[in-house]
Amino acid sequence: MTTAPPPGTPRARTATEVWRPRARRAMAWSSLAGLLLALGAAAVVWTWRDELPPRIASHWSDGGAPDGFMAPATIALVGVVTTVVLCGVFALIGLTQGAAASTRRVAAGGCVWSGAFMAAIVVGTLAPQRGLADASQVELSGATLAASILLPLVPAGIAAALVPGDPAMPAEAPVPADAPRAALRDGERVVWLRRAAGGTGLAVGAVAVVVTAALAVVTDEWTMLVVPAVLAAIFVAMFAFTVRVDAAGLTVRSTAGWPGTRVPADEVVRASVTQVRPLRDYGGWGWRTARDGRVGVVLRAGEALLVERTGGRSFTVTVDDAAGAAALLNAMADRARRG
Repeated sequence: MTTAPPPGTPRARTATEVWRPRARRAMAWSSLAGLLLALGAAAVVWTWRDELPPRIASHWSDGGAPDGFMAPATIALVGVVTTVVLCGVFALIGLTQGAAASTRRVAAGGCVWSGAFMAAIVVGTLAPQRGLADASQVELSGATLAASILLPLVPAGIAAALVPGDPAMPAEAPVPADAPRAALRDGERVVWLRRAAGGTGLAVGAVAVVVTAALAVVTDEWTMLVVPAVLAAIFVAMFAFTVRVDAAGLTVRSTAGWPGTRVPADEVVRASVTQVRPLRDYGGWGWRTARDGRVGVVLRAGEALLVERTGGRSFTVTVDDAAGAAALLNAMADRARRG
């Protein structure tokens, strides 16, 4: 029989109640920012209405000639509606899977990127058509396409940086007795260090870089080569990580310096070994968030270190000798609880 707590006793918040309010705030302002960017582009189109042809070019063939046309107001409306849909998808991810700050940051950045991307597409497409009576001869430059893809990354990155990190949430319960532990002497200092790199995802990324570079060469749009260059930098950052376990806890950081994360030892509930199937468990490779909110650095299938932490969060990284990392991390978590 359980006894109800005395009236006025503060109720312990559940894991969901800890992060839900943060997710709602981040998704609200980032969705609003993305929508305002798209509406801003629509307002620009409105001010240009007397300078644009009745039917503007909206699609170009492989040869660079326009082969699709629509009214200026229609393309502005498409931009706004598409932004609403994309923001809705990213906001849903943040609201349902945003237990970790890294997921909320990606979702907020995605919302802002959606609006900035559609604004860049709309404005970049219509700007060269101002003053034309017939839009059939207008050309869309590779520089415009590259700018439309890359420039929105700037406000998206700023939005992601504005999302607050997770507050400190030290564990109150001891590490489970059946969790594996490394045998450490009092005061002994031990560091476990491995490098996790490569995998199927890197091969997929290499194909994407080669294809986009080939398209830039074939279409003679040399400015578009900046796109595969940026893709290459992203894939290098996402598929080479240093994994470290020491007295401070777990640190996983890209060899490029970003992205990265740290799980303090006093927030480790339990560390263990798990088996990962990238597509089924995380929907792909790289820095991933699963449907249930689990965050992971997933570079390959097979053995991985699973760290369950306070606040209903968890972090997984595919790395060799995951058993050794788990045992040491549990031992360090024990030490952290002893102060």
